[in-house]
Amino acid sequence: MIPSRSTFSGWPLLGVIAIAVLAMTGLTIAAQAALVDGVHSAVRATARSSFALFLLAFTASAFAVLLPGTASAALLRERRYIGLGFAFSHLVHAVLIYAYGRLAPEFWPSRSGLANVPGTIGYAFLLAMTITSFKPVARRMSATAWKRLHTAGMWVLAAVFALSYFKRIPMNPAYALPFALLTAAVAIRALGKLAQANKRRQRDARAHTAVLRSS
Repeated sequence: MIPSRSTFSGWPLLGVIAIAVLAMTGLTIAAQAALVDGVHSAVRATARSSFALFLLAFTASAFAVLLPGTASAALLRERRYIGLGFAFSHLVHAVLIYAYGRLAPEFWPSRSGLANVPGTIGYAFLLAMTITSFKPVARRMSATAWKRLHTAGMWVLAAVFALSYFKRIPMNPAYALPFALLTAAVAIRALGKLAQANKRRQRDARAHTAVLRSS
């Protein structure tokens, strides 16, 4: 649930997300007797928090069109800060992966260079999107370039999440759930785009009719 504008909105909302992610990380690590196990558990926990925040940002505009109301309007209004919260959660996730690699030296040799490519591409887009989410930087870009970057970035990140979960399903069927959630989110976003296009056509048709009547 998105906090009301009078309580937590904008930067305070981002602060709440960051504190929650850090608190979850600390508690997850502390819950394990061995540090290496705690860090490994925190890697998984931050992957889940990042995924949840990504889904909210990914579907915000679609829900605003498909289910107009107070909640969807608040979600759309706070999308920027939810997205930055996702970036913060995934930054913590990256730091934990590095820490786990130091604590468990066998981790990195067990991974091929090809296996790291999707995640690297995803982080590159996430970095670019995060930097351009700040207004002084965004003002230096055209609206078209900004929109193309963020649209492409969201779809790239969706693809990275999808690949990450899909390839793990044979090892653990539980990964089918986040994969299904992501599939549903993609469908919701696509339906939202279709609804937006339909509304635009209806608006243009009404405007055209009004012009004909006035001429």
